[in-house]
Amino acid sequence: MTAVTTPSSPSTSTSVTPHQVWRRTRGLLLAVLLLVVAAIALAATRSGDQHGRLDPRSADPYGSKAIAELLKDHGISVRVVTTLRDATDAADPDTTLLVTTPNLLTLHQQNTLRTATSGTAGRTVLLGADPTSVSRLAPGVQAKPPASVVARPPACLLPAARRAGSVETGGVRYDANGLDAIACYPAAGLPSVLLLRQPAGGDTVLLGSADLLYNERLDRQGNASLALQLLGSRPHLTWYLPSLTDPSATGGPADDGNADNNTANGESSFIGLIPSGWLWGTLQLAVAAVLAAVWRARRLGPLVIERLPVAIRASESTEGRARLSRKANARDRAAASLRHATRTRMASLVGVSPREAHLPAVLLPALSARIGPAHGDLNVLLFGPAPAEDSALVLLADRLDSLEREVRTS
Repeated sequence: MTAVTTPSSPSTSTSVTPHQVWRRTRGLLLAVLLLVVAAIALAATRSGDQHGRLDPRSADPYGSKAIAELLKDHGISVRVVTTLRDATDAADPDTTLLVTTPNLLTLHQQNTLRTATSGTAGRTVLLGADPTSVSRLAPGVQAKPPASVVARPPACLLPAARRAGSVETGGVRYDANGLDAIACYPAAGLPSVLLLRQPAGGDTVLLGSADLLYNERLDRQGNASLALQLLGSRPHLTWYLPSLTDPSATGGPADDGNADNNTANGESSFIGLIPSGWLWGTLQLAVAAVLAAVWRARRLGPLVIERLPVAIRASESTEGRARLSRKANARDRAAASLRHATRTRMASLVGVSPREAHLPAVLLPALSARIGPAHGDLNVLLFGPAPAEDSALVLLADRLDSLEREVRTS
């Protein structure tokens, strides 16, 4: 039995002081602070780069408010839409439909848009249509690798191009393959502006690059003139800004009807209301938190014996382990521990080696020869199943004590 001792100094205390907490967490807090500052700085730096790109309501350098105002000054109405349903509803002989990013449209959206525009006498303008979209929105036309955007002469008989003169064009180039088309502003032998005539009287204009519509480029060369003539040929202009949250992007025809029902009922997805930048930022913070947890996690290794800061009575240690076992309902472990300790102590009393103390074929015959059959089935007592109740565990402990006393006194 070990005597209780009192710690000689406060250094044996296991409590953590605020200073220790600060020393352990300051590295993690500094890393989180740097991450937040970097995210804010990056967002502030790039907030004006892509904001309102090709949006006729945006006055940013890459917005298109300048050309929209010029069109309005010439009596052209400008309407902005972000869903496929609104874009197809606007397709009529008096309307020019401008699709800013046709490459974002799904296969279903492209087919639906083509069906709605091919049978009208209106005009459809596609900006930067590449092979993923041009084959469906302008059948028969092939998209070729892009060229740099520089000032180029029209080199064609299109009246709008001849009046505009040199224009900053380039980007995707097109091959009309003998279709009824007018090819203008060639780059390396292929046009970067293509006008396709439709059988119904309308036409489709392919612009390899949207640069001439940007606010910062509109006053260069003949950009404004060509943009006004291509977009202002009809009384109305529908400016289609495809959105990733458009319900029609799921690919089914029934989605358009569902979108109308949701709009009418005022329903919208909560995730859809969150800007994409916040979603990516949350994901980055989650990854950073996981990496920080891995960095600061305790590494598992071999057990190390440490001296306790205070001496504990053997009875207190036993009672503490007993309370833990009772709280966990670990009667099986408690019974196994009692039986193991009893077998170990009795083995030395009956001449059985410690290595064979837990073998029923060796221990039980030695015990029977020592005390006889008075204690009943020793196999069940020493090697039996775990008790089902606490009272049975107490009874097992009493019987083991009684058996050990008899072996000692026999």
